[in-house]
Amino acid sequence: MGARSAQEIWEAALGELQVQVTRSYYRTWLEKTTGLSYQDNRFVIGAPNTFVAEYLDKNQRSLIEKTLIGLTRPDIKVSFRVSPGPEPAAQAVSRPRHSPKYTFDSFVVSDSNRLAYAAAMSVAENPGRSYNPLFLYGGVGLGKTHLMQATYQAARANDFWALYVSAEQFTNEFVTAIREKSTEEFRTRFRSVDILLIDDIQFISGKEQTEESFFHTFNELHNAHHQIVLASDRPPKSMSRLGDRLCSRFEWGLIADIQPPDFDTRLAILQAKAEQEKANVPIEVLEFIANRIQENIRELEGSLHRAIAYARLFRALLTPELAARALEDIASKGTQSAPLTPELIIETVASSFQLTPADLKGRKRDRLTAQARQVAMYLLKEATTCSLAQIGLELGNRDHSTVVYASRKIAVDMDNDPYLRRKVLDIQQGFHLKPGPRGY
Repeated sequence: MGARSAQEIWEAALGELQVQVTRSYYRTWLEKTTGLSYQDNRFVIGAPNTFVAEYLDKNQRSLIEKTLIGLTRPDIKVSFRVSPGPEPAAQAVSRPRHSPKYTFDSFVVSDSNRLAYAAAMSVAENPGRSYNPLFLYGGVGLGKTHLMQATYQAARANDFWALYVSAEQFTNEFVTAIREKSTEEFRTRFRSVDILLIDDIQFISGKEQTEESFFHTFNELHNAHHQIVLASDRPPKSMSRLGDRLCSRFEWGLIADIQPPDFDTRLAILQAKAEQEKANVPIEVLEFIANRIQENIRELEGSLHRAIAYARLFRALLTPELAARALEDIASKGTQSAPLTPELIIETVASSFQLTPADLKGRKRDRLTAQARQVAMYLLKEATTCSLAQIGLELGNRDHSTVVYASRKIAVDMDNDPYLRRKVLDIQQGFHLKPGPRGY
């Protein structure tokens, strides 16, 4: 097969991988890769630099080969080769990429995100004058980063000095500034802008020195009427390790929630994505995917990308049946690749709540830890064959009646608390689980 066929195969593989890994992971390690060649049982993948090539070779060879097996042959062997792109390795790893496709025009507006959209447009046109700070929050894959990048690009187009970074990058630059004794340059970089946008701000919580630095950055920008835009997967009060001073300041402006999209919105998103990919996708295929993927826009778009790539690869008409076959491949492989164990569920729940497994198994009783422990009990009961006694044992030798109470409480709370429901659904989707039943 020629280079074009290798790229077609790799496009299909990327569609599958995009659904299986997180957005940030995909954009950091996979987005800029290409299919260079496929001869006999050898598949060569192009990486933008040596760092990415070596990382994928060392850490993701097994997952990539398993994905390609379903599209090629059982004895496929993968190798990685540098196919240089314009972005250096350090930037690819630490900085959010500014994608030109993330604009206000390409953002599909609905009742689930209208407030966040209108507020973001307002601050891009008139920073520091309306909502300051603007705090966007919502579950994984609902469009927070799209709005953040749209705000950044619109502000730049309006001749404002904008800086868009992740909380991880802010932390890393702060640590580097201390180590290299360049704190003055750090302060100037972050405090001289017209608009500062920080994504995933929840990751600074619990990092005392980083919080202190951002506290002073926030104050200086706010006092000068310069705009601050923050995005998180949770509202400020749910960031349990965040200091009270910052939590209070995050609530000074507007807090805008982004909810999961309804069916009509999901369909509109898919239509826009199909146009972007210049693909003629029948409406019944779009409706099939919109019905299948309901909580996560990134997974919604990834599923469409997978279906389109699958049809192109096999030169077949894209029908609901073909789309179902393409997406079933993902579901079955995802289930096989990550067997659910109590340890995996506990670790994932703890990470989602920014806690440790030891916290869930220990005797701490603060509200956040107690809720995380109850979520773990709920998921262990719904997703494994563990007995009530075994679940209690896994979580600090607790009584089976505690497990029954916790599971029922989470089931009821999910019906009354949209944020908790999204969090549990995000965890379930990470395990490729269907939402559990309500009650007993």
